[in-house]
Amino acid sequence: MPRILIVDDNDDNRDVLKRRLERRGFDIVTATGGKDGIEHAQADGPDVILMDMNMPELDGWEATKQIREQGITVPVIALTAHAMTGDRERAIEAGCTEYHTKPVEMDKLLSLIEHLLSVS
Repeated sequence: MPRILIVDDNDDNRDVLKRRLERRGFDIVTATGGKDGIEHAQADGPDVILMDMNMPELDGWEATKQIREQGITVPVIALTAHAMTGDRERAIEAGCTEYHTKPVEMDKLLSLIEHLLSVS
């Protein structure tokens, strides 16, 4: 079963995503922020990373850059509530594979995850 790493500083967001994805058969690992996410990306071998972009301490933009600098090539989906002009491009430049806005539309997110798993 594919493993998904959820990186989000908001406990409720992490918990909702975790439960919904587990019900769909995914193995879920969670991280509470950017630094924790980098450690889990190295240690847990996820197949996909869901990265909140707006976190204190180390945001998702920088965490994704550092994950890529370590040679980790799994798909990273940027998750953000701030859908401003240029954010998608900024996420791709940071190393994200795709971009999805919050609130999460689970059917669209699942379709995106399944697509990325089929091409990676």
